[in-house]
Amino acid sequence: MNSDVQSWLVSQLGPDTDLTDLAHRYDRLHSARAVALEVLHERIAALLAEPLKVTVNGVVTIDNSANVTALERRATQLLSEPAPDDVPSGGHDLVAAIQLCARPRR
Repeated sequence: MNSDVQSWLVSQLGPDTDLTDLAHRYDRLHSARAVALEVLHERIAALLAEPLKVTVNGVVTIDNSANVTALERRATQLLSEPAPDDVPSGGHDLVAAIQLCARPRR
């Protein structure tokens, strides 16, 4: 993973993200977008594993539903934004073979 990809991932996921974890994920997935989406989906799953809203009457209310919505929105945005390691539009590597022939002399 090069520094451009690392910087992009940190800007998408936050400065507290473990860089070693990101590097391992990138080695496995080979795509910055896939790494970012995987981390966001894990964060969503962690929030959904706990009750989204807890209320102690007259004391406190904790509501994480807005956090889930924000993470889902961010994951959707990542699908439409360019990542630093995306293949340019046209998207396919083209390989051509050309046979060179000597021109007849005059």
